Amino acid sequence: MADAESQPVMEQADVAAEAAAESMFSTLDLIVLALLGLAAVYYVILRNKRKEEELAQMQSFTITSSAMPMSVSDDSFIDKMKSSGKNVLVVYGSQTGTAEEFSTRISKECRRYGMRGLVADPEECSMQDLPRLTELDTHLAIFVLATYGEGDPSDNAQEFHEWLKETDVDLSGINYTVFGLGNKTYEHYNAMGKFVDRRMEELGATRVFELGLGDDDANIEEDFLGWKERMFPHVKEYLGIEDSGEEEKRQYELKVLEDANHNDIFSGEVARLRSYTKQRPPFDAKNPYLAPLRVNRRLQKGGDRELMHLELDIEGSRIRYEAGDHVAVYPTNDLALVDKLGEIFNVNLDTIISLNAIDPDTAKKHPFPCPTTYRTALLHYLDITSVPKHYVLKELAEYATDEKEKERLLLMAASSEEGKAAYHQWMLDPCRTLLHLLEDMPSCRPPLDLLCELLNRLQPRYYSISSSSKVHPTRIHITCVQVKYQTSTGRTNRGVATTWLLGHKTSDRVPAEGEPPLPMDVRVPCFVRKSQFRLPSRSTTPVIMIGPGTGFAPMRGFIQERAFQKEQGKEVGETWMFYGCRHKEEDYMYREELEKYEADGVIKLSVAFSRDQAQKVYVTHHLKEHAADVWRLLGQQNGHVYVCGDAKSMARDVSHLLTDICRDQGGMDAQQADQYIKTMRSQKRYSEDVWS
Repeated sequence: MADAESQPVMEQADVAAEAAAESMFSTLDLIVLALLGLAAVYYVILRNKRKEEELAQMQSFTITSSAMPMSVSDDSFIDKMKSSGKNVLVVYGSQTGTAEEFSTRISKECRRYGMRGLVADPEECSMQDLPRLTELDTHLAIFVLATYGEGDPSDNAQEFHEWLKETDVDLSGINYTVFGLGNKTYEHYNAMGKFVDRRMEELGATRVFELGLGDDDANIEEDFLGWKERMFPHVKEYLGIEDSGEEEKRQYELKVLEDANHNDIFSGEVARLRSYTKQRPPFDAKNPYLAPLRVNRRLQKGGDRELMHLELDIEGSRIRYEAGDHVAVYPTNDLALVDKLGEIFNVNLDTIISLNAIDPDTAKKHPFPCPTTYRTALLHYLDITSVPKHYVLKELAEYATDEKEKERLLLMAASSEEGKAAYHQWMLDPCRTLLHLLEDMPSCRPPLDLLCELLNRLQPRYYSISSSSKVHPTRIHITCVQVKYQTSTGRTNRGVATTWLLGHKTSDRVPAEGEPPLPMDVRVPCFVRKSQFRLPSRSTTPVIMIGPGTGFAPMRGFIQERAFQKEQGKEVGETWMFYGCRHKEEDYMYREELEKYEADGVIKLSVAFSRDQAQKVYVTHHLKEHAADVWRLLGQQNGHVYVCGDAKSMARDVSHLLTDICRDQGGMDAQQADQYIKTMRSQKRYSEDVWS
């Protein structure tokens, strides 16, 4: 450090240096700086233009989104309805595509009843314009809304939900009705549909037809059909509209592109052209990340099921996750099934096509990314393995030349009790896919482009992440079992995603004897969906985890996290793991891991082997055996309980058993015990990650 006497000399030197620098700042320097400034401005303009082009591409096809910021069109949906003569607004909130499909069918059927419908994704338009519906002489707002998770709105309806909850806007004079999609096995059955129905009335709107509730645990398609067939005649009479007599028309027209540039053809991208060759974060439902599949390992030691441990590499992607989150995977349909469809229709699957909306005012310009080929559409964009629904059968009937086949299709498409019974017996019970139907009805050969219009979009599959980012920050682990079953027609049906994932080789996965070589270097389109399924914020809080079979997946991440906390010197609360499988020597997944965690004092382990003895034993039996410990942790130490697995039986049985434990061990009556469990749920001390 310089002393006080030397400072004046140093200051003089600084002044001289500055003067020299100024003399060096020449005209050439000014020109260079000006050019750099112009280049920066050009870059900003070009980047913004590219963003606008990408946004326009993505808005051409609607898919379920993942908590993305609202992208509002410049044109109000009210202005579009006015200019195109439409008077029915159909708003959907969809997580898996079903609500969107129902909305499209409602809009299409409006023509029969003298109305015109506009389908709206609330994420893509300004719902604040809803009060302006009264500007239309005869109008109706139909809300088709799915409930997701713990009574939450679907991703694309989150902002609409928040707006409706907070707003005090006057909706007097607006006619509306609601159809909700839910599942009775979940606690908050159809919460979103019920909320919108109630809130619209509170804000002054007029309910012109009763709230419809669809139950996916039973038959949501039949629930929807029954509600729709009652709704339309009632609304028509209420609004004083006469039938138009118009038949339902095609929504898209086929255009074959013989001279298309192959660089401008979609090859499986979800929304943005060439997004798989030019990957850019952030990654979400409309822009999935192509994660290298690094590990594909069999977990079972015997038996006829395929249990898989997969690892996706997310290094450099900026994707972040926490234990308890879900990873969504966009699968590819079985190539053999696609080739069979090509043979049946006698079509060149490499033909480049575009299905273009006939209605110029529709927000959905294509049913899937176009232009593309038939092969790409069938492989990546269309659900070809689900059982075709009633409305599809009705369309197919027109192309059946055999009268008996036509009669059967029309009967199964009908909403009568006889029609429902026939549909269940011939379609649902034997799980007949589109391919099976075409094989069993050889006279039915509709145009392939019609099927491309009718079939639903192939949806991403969601898996509970089975790792902790504290331990594996650059890997996402998946634990799953291949869906595979025999049908009553003698066919074998396989799950789309698990079969596709199973068929890819990695460094530690070798084909079984007689199995063909597996492809290398596969990349899996994926994104992470955040969850409320979380460990307590305090590591000292006791935890009980119940996860039989692949329901163990998120618990594995939780255990890794607790082991990590313990390694960091933190005090970790008592952690019980209740796990179950069929046979100890066949499908006891991660056995060595679990036994080591138990030996290290990270967990207390209780495993039920359901079929290793004459009397079946499940996790509920082990919970009952440890009832005193369960109550000590939950009732006396305010612990948390986590349940993952089948909602219909296992999760329900666990809930009933925990209620019994509260009553028997906690000295409560039945009402108090039931209320205690409800309080645990409201306090987020009782969390479920379940499926039906």
